[in-house]
Amino acid sequence: MIRLENVSKRYWMGDAQVVALEDVSLEVAKGEFIVVLGPSGSGKTTLLNIIGALDLPTDGQIIVNGGSLSLSQRADRFKFRRKTVSFIFQTFNLFPSLTAQENVQFVLDMANEPHAQQKAAQVLADVGLGDRVNHFPHQLSGGEQQRVAIARALATGNPVLLADEPTGELDFRTGIQILDLLQQQAAAGKTVLVVTHNREISRIADRVIELSCGRIVSDGAPRIGKATLSELQW
Repeated sequence: MIRLENVSKRYWMGDAQVVALEDVSLEVAKGEFIVVLGPSGSGKTTLLNIIGALDLPTDGQIIVNGGSLSLSQRADRFKFRRKTVSFIFQTFNLFPSLTAQENVQFVLDMANEPHAQQKAAQVLADVGLGDRVNHFPHQLSGGEQQRVAIARALATGNPVLLADEPTGELDFRTGIQILDLLQQQAAAGKTVLVVTHNREISRIADRVIELSCGRIVSDGAPRIGKATLSELQW
């Protein structure tokens, strides 16, 4: 589903060059639940943005769902994001003046999906918010807002789900609920990448990719074996 070949990303800040990623190569299969682990500044969000075509690499090749992103035009990247990847962010990014249903329906309308209103209501019910469709973001808890964001990401049915610190603003109990939803998506065949600095979350992954200073320093199963959600603590 995803292949990176010798991908690097460098920025210039005045006369100084900043290396965000350096010679990163990896492959991700359909249906994998992957945690990208690392401290702030390790390059994990840059990696996610490049996979999701929000940014382009300085060097290297990126293949996602059979298509190359490395030399894509902006219009091609927009089409790719609309049809292939969905994003979940730490800060939810909901429209405050729209209801939960309208926030989800917005992406369906943008994609010219038929029956957008009914689909939005159904996907909200799927994430446990069937009784909250007419609530505005300020009327929802943090966990409910994140579930709206997940519903929005799931609404178009894209095969790749990219989550950047999706539990970072949530309490432990609510964070577990969000991780459960993401695991369910991987079990249903979606490819899920979760970026986090929380090592405990990496215990439930099929595979953990650890970054440091823009390089992959480890890539494999959780170090002490895969855990269940009920075993997590933070």
